[in-house]
Parts: sequence; structure tokens; C-alpha cells
Amino acid sequence: MKTAPMKYGGIFKLAYKLLVNDRGKFSALLLGITFAVFLMVEMTSLFAGILNRSAATVTNVGATIWIMDPAVQTVASSIPMPDYLLDAVRSIRGVRYAVPLYSGGAQVKLKDGTYQAVTVMGLDDTSLVGRPALEQGHIQDIYAENAFIVVNDAEYSKLHKPGVGTEFELNDHRGVIVGIAKVNAFGLFGVPTLYTTYRRAIEYIPNPRFTISYILAEPTDPQRIPLIKREVAALGYMALTKDEFDQRIADFYKYQTGVGTNIMLMTIISFIVGLTISAQTFYTFVLENLDKFGALKAIGAKGYELTYMILFQVMFTSLTGYGLGTGLCAVMITVARLRLPDYAALITLTNLGLALAMVVLIAAISSYISIRKVLKVEPFDIFRG
Repeated sequence: MKTAPMKYGGIFKLAYKLLVNDRGKFSALLLGITFAVFLMVEMTSLFAGILNRSAATVTNVGATIWIMDPAVQTVASSIPMPDYLLDAVRSIRGVRYAVPLYSGGAQVKLKDGTYQAVTVMGLDDTSLVGRPALEQGHIQDIYAENAFIVVNDAEYSKLHKPGVGTEFELNDHRGVIVGIAKVNAFGLFGVPTLYTTYRRAIEYIPNPRFTISYILAEPTDPQRIPLIKREVAALGYMALTKDEFDQRIADFYKYQTGVGTNIMLMTIISFIVGLTISAQTFYTFVLENLDKFGALKAIGAKGYELTYMILFQVMFTSLTGYGLGTGLCAVMITVARLRLPDYAALITLTNLGLALAMVVLIAAISSYISIRKVLKVEPFDIFRG
């Protein structure tokens, strides 16, 4: 028992020397897996970034319950609701408070005469539920005449980086920046965001008969949420928790747009590329070293020991390629974000786990093909040749 570790240590050391002895083949094998991992992590990270940004408003507002029209699929496609619904929600047992939220688009005329599309968020005048944290200015200044708060995100520069006191026009109304806000998540659609009061938003922006985009509600107790959802459904509308709304938005982009399909196809192609290159290169490596495996078999190496050698070689190469591919992707995303603030890619544990699972699968298939060939070799055939 005491000699076993030395025995397998020697086997793995020999396997490593056989692997790196031919630097050309080893580099080609490593490059193939690295490139495949890079593509897989990059594609899935891009999708994760898109999903994260698509729900940026839900994340930044942070309300516990969102009440909306049942036809709403994403936070950007709000459908106006009647004012009486707000009173009805407030009367539901278990609702601590409920406030309106306005979300709409507008054109802002900047000082140099250019126009820029913006998203305007109108917060409840009394409570300001959903207000962002401020980097500059004071939140109470939002009640000043023509006051707006601008979000300092990736789109901030499109408004020429306005400071506190900067003036602009919105539908022939004067606007003044009274604060600069920071948010947890940036938007997806490349449009700057302005916050103001609900009343000012519906006054400055032309609207249909109904003006409430969403109703934000807070339950008195989390156990009351199912009751609130049933009561809202009875009124003909839909109540979702923050996580449920996030998931609804994610499902929309996954299954009802081409984004999810395209990302999945690119990930599959990356997997096939990695599998093809690694399996073919490693099989060629085994064929070229078949005489060495045959010699080991002739001097008493067991089949399972040769199997361990193959597994070690494949796993060492695959995990090294996984690390290099992941690192390369992280570097590229970091550089891209420095150059392109709108770049949405986001590496998550799910992305890394998926890429690792695919790399293990590539290693398993490559190992199986090579092990079968090695176990079939006969020492007699090697020495006879």
C-alpha cells in the first residue's frame, strides 16, 4: 500500500513526459481546446450579460412586487394601466403600500441642438420608491421646478456628460439636471435614463388615456404574496415578484427572440470545434506513441495503468486549455469594456460550469477513442515491426 503513490506518481510523470515531448502536437492540442473554451465562455457570457441588462430596471428599482398587464413580456414593453387599479391594489389585504411607476421614452434636445432618445422614469411623488442612489446632488431637489436626475452609466456620455445645473429641452419643456445617480445594472438598449417625479413625467411626455406603467407593491409579510397575486389576477392583471419578473424577461429573450437560438448554435459549434481538434490531435498523438505504449505493456504495465496514463494526459491538457481559454476570455472582456462601455458580456459561475462540463465531455470522448486503441495494441506486433 505504501508504494502505490510512488507507482502512480511514476506513471503520471511518464505520461506527462510523453505528452510534452512533442511540443508541436501538444501545442496544437492545447490551442484547440483553449480556442473552443474561449468561444464557449465568450458566447455564454455575452448571453448572460444581455439577460442581466435586459432586467436592469427591475434590478435598479428593487420593488418586491411588480403589477402589470398580463401581456407584458419585458420591462421596456410596459402597457399603461388605469388609475383605479392603484386604489384597488392598495385596498388588498396584506399590501403595506402600492405606488405608481412611469416608464416612457422621449427625445431630449441638448444645448448644441442635437437630439438624444432617453428613457424617463417617473417615481411616486410622495415616497419616491425606486429612487437611485446619488453620486452628486440631493434627492429632495427632484421636487424643484423642471428637475431631473441623470444616471451615470454606459450611456451617460450620449448626453455630453451633463453636470448638476445642466439644462436641456424635453418636448418643449425646460429640464434641469439636479443630481447624478449610480445604479447596480446598466441598460441594454443604449439609451440614457432620466428620473423625475411621476406627475412631471406624465405632464412632459404625451401619453394615452392611462399613464401607470407599473404598480410597485410591498407586502406586509412575504406569506401574503400568493394572496396578493390572486387578488390582482381577479382584477384582470398580473403580479410578479422581482425574481419572477426577472425570469419572465429572461424567458422572453431565450425562447421568443433569436438571441437565445443564435448563442446556443455558436456554443454548440464551439463544442464541435474543440471536440474535433482535440480528439483528432490526441488520436494522432497516441498513434505516434503506440510503440511506447506497447513497450510499457511488454514490460508488465497493466491495461488499467495505461488507461490512467491516457486519462491523465487528456485531463491535464483539457484543464490547462480550460484555464487558458477562460483567462483569455476574461482579459478580452475587460479590455472590451474599457474601450466599449456598452459591451454587455458577463462571466458567471453558470457560464464557467457549463464550459467545464463541455470540456470534461470533450476529454471523455477523446480518452475513450485513444484508450480503445492503446488497449488493443499487442507487444508482439510492436516488436515484430
